[in-house]
Amino acid sequence: MSTLNSISPSRVWKFGSQIDTDTLAPGAYMKYTIEVIAKHVLESVRSEFASEVKPGDVMVAGQGFGVGSSREQAACLLVHLGVKAVIAPSFSGLFFRNAFNLGLLLLTCPRAEELQDGELVVLEGQRLQKLNGEALACEPIPDFLMDMVEQKGLMNVLKLKMKNT
Repeated sequence: MSTLNSISPSRVWKFGSQIDTDTLAPGAYMKYTIEVIAKHVLESVRSEFASEVKPGDVMVAGQGFGVGSSREQAACLLVHLGVKAVIAPSFSGLFFRNAFNLGLLLLTCPRAEELQDGELVVLEGQRLQKLNGEALACEPIPDFLMDMVEQKGLMNVLKLKMKNT
């Protein structure tokens, strides 16, 4: 069976470069619950994002996604909203670590910026493909990080390991 037929396409939400953790998780709302903060994700750059993003959608951005503070809530909010993956040419190291620890897939893709806002893509594991069949190469992700994505975070991986020992 073809990947295009067996996997639901994901809608692309496109952003620019240097999207920082303060934009993802605005400081003014950090005293509230995750449900409240989630209503304000990316509101300074795309006010409609938090209310219109659907589970399974993907984000595409330019260089340096997640720069700024080590605010774990930035990745947590994207998981809470159902974002399937973030695709960018590069990520902040701290954001990268936080995202995988929380089960959010990040794909480092040099050609990410070729994707268009609203475009539909097929994402299966680490494989990214446009609906026209063109595949975009992404850097390989180590198995232990993919395990975190599949198990929805590091804590679930550790719980599973403890259960199996």
